[in-house]
Amino acid sequence: MLGDKIFRVVQRELWDVDERLRRMDEASLSHQVISPVPVVMEHAWRADAEPGYAGRVNDSIAAACNRSGGRLRGLGCLPLADAEEAVAELSRCLKLGLRGIEIGTRIGDFDLDSPELDPLWAACDRLGAAIFVHPVFGGQGVVRRSGQPFDLGLGMLADTAIAASALVFGGVLERYPHLRVALAHGCGAFPWAYPRLRTAAAMHSVGDPAVWDRLVRRLYADTLVFDDEHLRLLVHRFGVNRLVLGSDAPFFPDQMRKSMASIDKARKSGVLPAEAGPYALAINALEFLGLMDEM
Repeated sequence: MLGDKIFRVVQRELWDVDERLRRMDEASLSHQVISPVPVVMEHAWRADAEPGYAGRVNDSIAAACNRSGGRLRGLGCLPLADAEEAVAELSRCLKLGLRGIEIGTRIGDFDLDSPELDPLWAACDRLGAAIFVHPVFGGQGVVRRSGQPFDLGLGMLADTAIAASALVFGGVLERYPHLRVALAHGCGAFPWAYPRLRTAAAMHSVGDPAVWDRLVRRLYADTLVFDDEHLRLLVHRFGVNRLVLGSDAPFFPDQMRKSMASIDKARKSGVLPAEAGPYALAINALEFLGLMDEM
């Protein structure tokens, strides 16, 4: 709710762990990563957020993971308006058993290569926290058209492409070699735009295109692209070992099952190589989360 108005109608699996596990069983999913709803994550880093808000969100995610018997893994959110508090809460997240954090494609007025965010990147690099980047504000304010389908259909993808560009061309990944970053929705428009971004950067900077190519292939991208043919480009741009299954559950009805079916269909049609099956994507997710020691 926004005051007395309905903001979004949600399904019970958003908050009910037993219902979430039941839906996972229906989709033949053994494990899933849960993270804050984007509007919750966005509120956590507002300067006027209630004290301890992010901590309470993270406690609830950890509790859901504990109740799931290990089938749910969690990512938290941070009070990013204060760098010192954010680093302290990041450390607490990891002690709770969460595997990292979800952040926005931009944080307030800061793009992801802003110097103000260096303490966050340094802490994630040092502590081994996974970072999941999701578009903010529902894609609003990114492209010149507003409303739907433009915010969801174009704004989110453009904002994610800007975030990925900041990580690669803004030097974040180069400065912090141990960062593990996944970007939602197939990394947005970035896989399509990268050749042009690379060309433009080479014309106007002193960077090394070969370094940019290497940094791009450190990024993880989820498979929620709504067109199997798009998966072919994700493999080309990032490599099979950087794809993770995405579902956006529970905001797209029955999407967990559809996401699983999409991978199977894409392999059978040759869009995805045979080795890019559910097991391989699970291995990729474990690597992203820093859980390979559990194999």
